[in-house]
Amino acid sequence: MTDQRSHPNNPMQGMTLEKILIYLVDEYKWEKLGRYIKIKCFTTDPTIKSCLTFLRKTPWAREKVEALYLNTVKRAASRKRKR
Repeated sequence: MTDQRSHPNNPMQGMTLEKILIYLVDEYKWEKLGRYIKIKCFTTDPTIKSCLTFLRKTPWAREKVEALYLNTVKRAASRKRKR
């Protein structure tokens, strides 16, 4: 079993799908998230619960969400370094 200290630079370490989704919704809001990742659960009456259900059953959609999360975290880290 690995702990967070073994991969300190891995932004996915310790992140659950729920935490990732909440982060993205806070960052982009549902409307923008639905434009970035065109899936119905983001555009039609979205809730965290309904999106989690869909994403857990749909690997390609989960991969898109995780990729957007990684890109978002990397951009945020890059902006902090430039300050």
